[in-house]
Amino acid sequence: MKKFFSVLVVLLSVASVSFAQKGVMKFKEETHNFGKIEQGKPVTQEFVFTNVGTEPIIISNVSASCGCTTPSYTKAPVLPGKTGSVKATYNAAAMGAFNKSITVFSNAESPTLTLFLKGEVVTKEAAAKPSSK
Repeated sequence: MKKFFSVLVVLLSVASVSFAQKGVMKFKEETHNFGKIEQGKPVTQEFVFTNVGTEPIIISNVSASCGCTTPSYTKAPVLPGKTGSVKATYNAAAMGAFNKSITVFSNAESPTLTLFLKGEVVTKEAAAKPSSK
């Protein structure tokens, strides 16, 4: 009987640790659509997240899908209930539609997360025209 209770205590301890919530990143948005932007005018988006978990989140790296996008991010640990951010600047050099990804690496419950920038690079004249919907 004593052995049974010992095993039960160990199993419950392991189960409670495995269900403990780590840091959880909840972003306000994971995809941002700039719409039409003028060629040669870089645009920046700040993706803000809240740590809705129980442990601090540390972002270890952020990488962009190409050299046309430059990311920066919160370097300090983001405590539970606090916010952090990932900023991404797209250089808008090439004409046409774009869909760029930014991958965030952290110690969060989901250790990798991908954010997206979308839009269309157009001439100055086309960017100035109001869109008709």
